[in-house]
Amino acid sequence: MAGVRTRNRPWATEGDAVPRRRFTVDEYERMIAAGIIAEGERVELLEGEIVTMASMGSVHAACVDRTNQMFTLRTVGRAQVRVQCPIRLPPHSEPEPDVALLLPHADFYAAGHPGPAAVLLMVEVAHRTLAANRRRKVPLYARAGIREVWLVDIEARRVEVFRAPQGGRYRERTVHGPDDWLSPLAFPDLRLRAVELLGESTTG
Repeated sequence: MAGVRTRNRPWATEGDAVPRRRFTVDEYERMIAAGIIAEGERVELLEGEIVTMASMGSVHAACVDRTNQMFTLRTVGRAQVRVQCPIRLPPHSEPEPDVALLLPHADFYAAGHPGPAAVLLMVEVAHRTLAANRRRKVPLYARAGIREVWLVDIEARRVEVFRAPQGGRYRERTVHGPDDWLSPLAFPDLRLRAVELLGESTTG
């Protein structure tokens, strides 16, 4: 049905949700500092909403550990690897990606969470959360100008690579099977097979 004109809200449509109040990154961090949100609580700020993070099963955790170990060993002195820690994307988002490769910083970002300019690569692991990651997080990273995102699809056994953010979306998307080779844009000399992230198949 076309928009329903009201006295105060000419843009309203039938079924409109109650307007929501979005939080800023600064407000979110103040809530953590004040103890309103406990440190370590499994939540993240996405587009102004405080969202509960999905629980992590053993398969998901193993993939995160593999990815962390692989990048930590191969980028020594060239990048800092962060696992499920905040990345500041003002004004309304502070996600906690599964793995992030960052520009090295002397204090390991103790003075403040890194922002988009510090991110070399973002990695999200999807195990029964693929649709949510692709629908919400990947576009969020594109709008923030994150240069490269890898979406590790455990169930389909593939890695989707997103590059060239422009106009709120990634202009390049490639899909890689377990035997395909990958290299981050920031480290073209670092070559790895997708199976190193996915792990060996336990079926068949």
